[in-house]
Amino acid sequence: MSLDPEPRTVGDIAALTGLTSGAATRLVDRLEQARLARRVPGTGDRRKIRVELTPTSETDVAAAWDGPGKAFGGVLDGYRRDELVVILDCLRRARTVGEPETKRIVDSG
Repeated sequence: MSLDPEPRTVGDIAALTGLTSGAATRLVDRLEQARLARRVPGTGDRRKIRVELTPTSETDVAAAWDGPGKAFGGVLDGYRRDELVVILDCLRRARTVGEPETKRIVDSG
């Protein structure tokens, strides 16, 4: 797994996740407390704070997902290849429907 190393503003994080700016700020606070991210002054404009991953965050996140990844992998191990193709198709179709519906709900609220 490779995490996006590009520093982002809290506003960027809010837009990418669909969170409110307040919720995104709280998320960044929790990531800082877990030492997965840190706030740094922007280049050129020190008032613009950016959030960047810490050097150990990729290793820490990979370690945290090791157990769940194996558990989900175990679920999928019980399916034949042709069944996995159908499951993947269903998930892709659901995403195609779900993304615009989520945007509609967020935009209307």
